[in-house]
Amino acid sequence: MDVQKLKTLLNQEENPKLDFKADLHIEMESDKKELAKDVIAMANSRGGRGYIVYGVEDKSKQVIGIDVEKFSEEQIQQILYNRANPPVSISVQTLKYEGKNVAVLTIYKSNQRPHQMIQNGAFYIRRGSTTDVAHRGEIATMLQQSGLFSYEHVILYNVSIEQLDQTVIQAVLQNDTLLLEGLGIIGRDTEGEEYHPTIGGLLLFGHTPYLFLPQVYIKVIYNEKVKLFTGNILRMLDEVEYFIAGMCNNEEYPLEALFEAITNAVVHRDYLDFSEGIVVDIQPNIIEIINPGAIVADNKIYNVHKETSVKRRNAWLYQRLLTIDRKNRFLKYGLGMKRIKQQFKGIGRVKFINLGKENLFKVVLPGFKQE
Repeated sequence: MDVQKLKTLLNQEENPKLDFKADLHIEMESDKKELAKDVIAMANSRGGRGYIVYGVEDKSKQVIGIDVEKFSEEQIQQILYNRANPPVSISVQTLKYEGKNVAVLTIYKSNQRPHQMIQNGAFYIRRGSTTDVAHRGEIATMLQQSGLFSYEHVILYNVSIEQLDQTVIQAVLQNDTLLLEGLGIIGRDTEGEEYHPTIGGLLLFGHTPYLFLPQVYIKVIYNEKVKLFTGNILRMLDEVEYFIAGMCNNEEYPLEALFEAITNAVVHRDYLDFSEGIVVDIQPNIIEIINPGAIVADNKIYNVHKETSVKRRNAWLYQRLLTIDRKNRFLKYGLGMKRIKQQFKGIGRVKFINLGKENLFKVVLPGFKQE
C-alpha cells in the first residue's frame, strides 16, 4: 500500500471490498466483535483483496486522521484469530496522506471461504457497503467453491430413481448401480436401502429436473414471445439448438458460435442461484445470453481467452458431460470467448459483461435475420 494506491481507494465509493471508517474501536468486546464481523464479511465476499481505510469519514470521505498507536497489527490479528474460523489473512499499514495519518487494513483474497464467527456461529457477507448475515445459498456456494461441498453430489431423498432416464443411462453407463453410485449419479438413503438421484444425476439424466430444480431451464425470448425449454442438460441443448436454427434465415450466420455460448452458459451457470434460469433474448440486432453466475477474479472478468487452463465452476458436471455428450459440444469449452469472437469477426461486435452484484454473466452477440 502506498499513497497512490490509497488515493485510488479514496476516489471510489464504498463497496463489498472497500469500507471507510473514522476510527478503530477495540476497547470493548462488542467493538472486537464488530471488527471481526467486518473482516469476515469482506473475506467471504466475491472478488480479490478487501480494504478497510481508517481515518476517513465514510459519507464525505474527508480525511480526519487516526492515532497511529492504536493500530497494532499484532493486536488486530490476535482479535481476529480468536473470532474467525478459519483465520483470515490480513495486514495493517499506516501512512501519511495530506499531512494526516491513515491506516489501511488489507483483507487478502481467501481460498478458505466461508469464514465463520466462532462466538455465535454466524457467517457474514458484504451486500454493497453493508455487512449482513449470509444466506444459506451463499454459504453453500462458498463451500462448493472451496471444495468442501459439491452441489451435484447432494442426494434428493424426495425424488424417486425412476426420475432418471434409464434408457440413456444404459446407453452411456450400462446402468451399473455400483458405477452410478461411484460416479455420484445416485446415492443411498441414510438406512442404505434405497437409491435416489443426486442433483448431478438429475441434471444429466433426469426426465423432468425442472419439477424438483425449478431454476433449471432455458428461456428463449423472440418476437415478443417466450418459449421455455426444460429437461436434462443435453436434451435442453438439443431442443434449443433445433429451435433457434429453425428461426435463422442467414446461411452466413455462425450459429455454431451462438450454440457454443449457450453451452458455456449451461455448464458454467451457478446452480445454487434459484432466482432464474438461463435466458436467450433474440432481438433484431443483438442476441443476449444471460446466465446466473458472475465470473469473479480480483474484481475483474477472468481473461480466459489468454488462459490455457480455465477454472470451472461446476468441474464435476463438466467432466461427466464430456463423457456422455455424443455431439462433443463440451470439448470446445474453455477458450470459448476467443473462439466466439473469432467466428463473429467481420459480422459484428461480441461483448462479455460481468455483473457481479446481480450474480449474472451476459454474452452479447450480433443478431440474425429471422424466418
